[in-house]
Amino acid sequence: MNYFAIVCIVWAGIGIATRVLMVAYGERWNRWEMTHAYAEQRPRWVLVVAGAGIAFIAFTWYKVFTTDVPYSWIVATLLSLTSIKLSALLFQYGNFRKFASEILNNRHKKMRLTVSVALMSIVLLVMAFQLY
Repeated sequence: MNYFAIVCIVWAGIGIATRVLMVAYGERWNRWEMTHAYAEQRPRWVLVVAGAGIAFIAFTWYKVFTTDVPYSWIVATLLSLTSIKLSALLFQYGNFRKFASEILNNRHKKMRLTVSVALMSIVLLVMAFQLY
């Protein structure tokens, strides 16, 4: 199994696991996310995760250019899109927190997010097992 397949499987696993936890814990998940994960004062973990995320994106592009894996650029491009969230966490934390609160406290928006992440996770799994 190559690097890109592993990235797809891990990313899909995280997506599925977080959706299951959101459903299982309901309102407790919302409270935890807004008081701990996205506390009013930006937690230190944000800087660590953002730095690791940027390094991970860079390493993935390095792998695209140094390995001969067809369509590897697709995963690298999808990962690069996560830099939008990373930059929001780093430079617009208050706005990101407000956005997260709106999603968590609106049943329809939360459902759209859940369905979107579930579909993305399915696509990632198909890519892992059929494309890579």
